[in-house]
Amino acid sequence: MGRVILHCDMNSFFASVELLSHPELRSEPVAVCGDPESRHGIVLAKNEAAKRFGIVTAETIWQARKKCPSLVLLPPHLPLYREYSRKINAIYDQYTDLVEPFSVDESWLDITGSLHLLGGDARAVADEIRGRVKRELGLTLSVGVSFNKVFAKLGSDYKKPDATTVISEDNWRGIVWPLPVGDLLFVGKAARATLAQFGVRTIGQLAAMDPDQLETLMGKAGRQLYEYANGLECEPVRARGDVEPPKSIGCGSTFQKDLTGREEVRAAVRLLADDVASRLRRCGRYAGGVAVTLRTPDFQDRSRQRRFSSPTHLMQELAEQASALLDTFWKPPSPIRMLTVTAIALTDGDEAYEQTDLLDSAASRRERQERLESAVDRLRGKYGMGAVRFGASAPGKKEDSLL
Repeated sequence: MGRVILHCDMNSFFASVELLSHPELRSEPVAVCGDPESRHGIVLAKNEAAKRFGIVTAETIWQARKKCPSLVLLPPHLPLYREYSRKINAIYDQYTDLVEPFSVDESWLDITGSLHLLGGDARAVADEIRGRVKRELGLTLSVGVSFNKVFAKLGSDYKKPDATTVISEDNWRGIVWPLPVGDLLFVGKAARATLAQFGVRTIGQLAAMDPDQLETLMGKAGRQLYEYANGLECEPVRARGDVEPPKSIGCGSTFQKDLTGREEVRAAVRLLADDVASRLRRCGRYAGGVAVTLRTPDFQDRSRQRRFSSPTHLMQELAEQASALLDTFWKPPSPIRMLTVTAIALTDGDEAYEQTDLLDSAASRRERQERLESAVDRLRGKYGMGAVRFGASAPGKKEDSLL
């Protein structure tokens, strides 16, 4: 018997959790949104009633209300979503020890080794999990059942809400190949545009392409997508404690007012770099480079990245490099609505510090900065993240990413 992989995807997760406290709104169009007053007015999640009006995640509130004037807006409660995510994954853990979260509301389960203990019918196991989550937590999910992770995820997306879809070694071509190529994992907007130039609009058309041509067009990602489209993906489901270390760590902030001055922008960069560096040190990683992204008031994004001569996990060095990078593509007083600083090319630190002369002033400064930031980490560990901050801060709400 081949592998048996489930992909469990909660239906309208944030909105569904909120509606547990607002049962009177279940039949109404509801969206969970950021705070418009602090300029976080975008849709984070929506229920099925709102979806019927064409409301989509990440659109602005004013766009959503043009589609649905009666839309009910609810504020997000992220700690509550994390708590429900833990409860959901605790149910998954009772079926296998190979549970790999993909996001706060999605997980892969490899039940190959435990299926014989669960009755031998993968669809029945998926239905049982859906039933338990509904009974015990009042939430619904869709489950894809397949022989690899990519097709299992396609299955969970295939029919919603509250459904099980089996994509087997016998039926996968009939189900998968007619789907839009954008439904395939990691085929984003840029990849769709590239493939469309060659008339590729379905997964089946992608599967029929020459893999060497795809690699020429898109690099290693092209060959990977060819394998995905042809059912050749075989990545293992990792146990929760065995998840790969992050490939990047970023922190962004949407500001309550546009930033236009060099000093206030540098203050914002320091604030973001401080959070990124602190998280790098907590997970024992070093940045081999930095990426900076800015968003203008008309929602245009601009981004640049650069590599370092030697990796670092120090706020001072990240901030200096990020500010210098930003200066290459932004000039005051051009307004900035949002700013993100991301540590990239992460390493475990074995090569973090190149050999330097003991009398080298730069090495001495770096050692002092190490001691300073280590001391700050200890204070934050005792009194909380907000106990100590480097320099001034710009008004805004930070948005972290760990990829």
